Amino acid sequence: MSRMTAARAAVEILKLEGIDVAFGVPGAAINPFYAALKASGGIRHTLARHVEGASHMAEGYTRTHPGNIGVCIGTSGPAGTDMITGLYSATGDSIPILCITGQAPTSVIHKEDFQAVDIASIAKPVTKAATTVLEAAQVPGVFQQAFHLMRSGRPGPVLIDLPIDVQLTEIEFDPETYQPLPVYKPTATRAQVEKAISYLLASERPLIVAGGGVINADASDLLVEFAELTGTPVVPTLMGWGAIPDDHDLNAGMVGLQTSHRYGNATFLESDFVLGIGNRWANRHTGYKLDVYTKGRTFVHVDIEPTQIGKIFAPDYGIASDAKAALTLFVEVARELKAAGRLPDRREWIDATLERKATLHRRTHFDNIPMKPQRVYEEMNRAFGPETRYVTTIGLSQIAGAQMLHVYKPRHWINCGQAGPLGWTIPAALGVATADPDAQVVALSGDYDFQFMIEELAVGAQHRIPYVHVLVNNSYLGLIRQAQIGLGIDFQVNLEFENVNSPELGVYGVDHVKVAEGLGCKAIRVTDPAELGAAFEQAKKLAAEHRVPVVVEAILERITNISMSTTADISNVVEFEELATEPGHAPTAIRPLVRSVPAS
Repeated sequence: MSRMTAARAAVEILKLEGIDVAFGVPGAAINPFYAALKASGGIRHTLARHVEGASHMAEGYTRTHPGNIGVCIGTSGPAGTDMITGLYSATGDSIPILCITGQAPTSVIHKEDFQAVDIASIAKPVTKAATTVLEAAQVPGVFQQAFHLMRSGRPGPVLIDLPIDVQLTEIEFDPETYQPLPVYKPTATRAQVEKAISYLLASERPLIVAGGGVINADASDLLVEFAELTGTPVVPTLMGWGAIPDDHDLNAGMVGLQTSHRYGNATFLESDFVLGIGNRWANRHTGYKLDVYTKGRTFVHVDIEPTQIGKIFAPDYGIASDAKAALTLFVEVARELKAAGRLPDRREWIDATLERKATLHRRTHFDNIPMKPQRVYEEMNRAFGPETRYVTTIGLSQIAGAQMLHVYKPRHWINCGQAGPLGWTIPAALGVATADPDAQVVALSGDYDFQFMIEELAVGAQHRIPYVHVLVNNSYLGLIRQAQIGLGIDFQVNLEFENVNSPELGVYGVDHVKVAEGLGCKAIRVTDPAELGAAFEQAKKLAAEHRVPVVVEAILERITNISMSTTADISNVVEFEELATEPGHAPTAIRPLVRSVPAS
């Protein structure tokens, strides 16, 4: 047998489980683990500027490629509590990340020792497991179980807390005979899939709602094949966006209160059957008025987590299954039905869906100065092609981006959906760019999200992690301001001030260009929408040349109300801005406007 410290055994297990990248911040209580990390080699470490940032980097890393698991590391006390937001974000979106924290010696944890906190108890509600390892000999088993849990069933994060004396204790561990535990995922049966398809065959206007579980399971190709075999239009959720290309004839658009398309909501409200696969029926998708969402429709729900079925509303039929396992059987049965001539012709329903997709447009082309945000997304569509990986979190910038940008591949819209913490975007983009250094990574932020963890830009400069960050700046908490309209207030949401060091900004306050440059990055400020295209091209060149993040700041009009429901009802989305009535109003729309339509 081989003797080594428990910390060294943990590092060896990380490598045997396929980990070669980690993000973190060292400290006294985790230094033995860092010593083992250095001595062992083989794991590239990126030093974050904030421990929460490290957790978001790990999440961005995981989301980029199938099979990735991001690792974040911090010391005891506040390092662990700082990473709770990252764990919450990961668990909400079913993303496996491993959080490793240091801890005070086992003998003094209960004595309120310096930076000794019961991080396992704090983390349990937002992880699949959280464990403080009190016996060094348990370390291999705890790490082995962590990877088993992260990969099995509904994916999610795990926290392992290592007291410093546990890390330093020598144990027997033989890396050469280590074997990962088998992964468990529930699998649909043939009989279940046949019953689900019977509902589809009985319908006239069916839809598939494809959630993030389809992308997590790497099942997008199967989804598209099943949709094509059966002639069923697909509604991707925000987390499932990219599972079917936006320009595919069977992509019916997104549905919901905010991150939705006009044609997506209209088509959904005409449907009579919905097959949900790998989705949670999240309230931003369904709205809070579930009677509007469900009335007149039959539902089948397929989800990897059995307790998700019936959690929001009772479907007519439910199947607990991994999305890939289920879709493999769905395709198999559909092929047989097609060969037997038993699949109905859906051409009329598909044509009606395409008609809405070609007529129900929002306007994006405005020449206003200060510019309207819609024009920024129009120019982004021109500048960044189908290979672009977009990264964003929350706010009017994200909502408008989801309404107007285009996504063509899975894992090319990387969005913190359920938690939506401000500050997520910069570190997550760094994680994505680390996982796919050759990709065109484009982050999208409003000014407040950008300022929350702006220090992480220095990580990109230090470690040479290039990406382009589009910053739409209206010096406002735009989404909160818009949410306050119903209360008749505009309170504590203004960010404007006159910067004594940058008077040319007027009331826009923070000089993001100076801050970004001070952190070692490049930045471009744009005030005229006609200059956006050139700025994006310059940003791509600067990122490639200097290998650092490049910020493109677009100075927006102070107030723009983005389309959304004010009554939590998907049938009542308010269009605050002028709609497209001619092709030139929405020149980068997926399907060009085919005729003039009334602006209503």
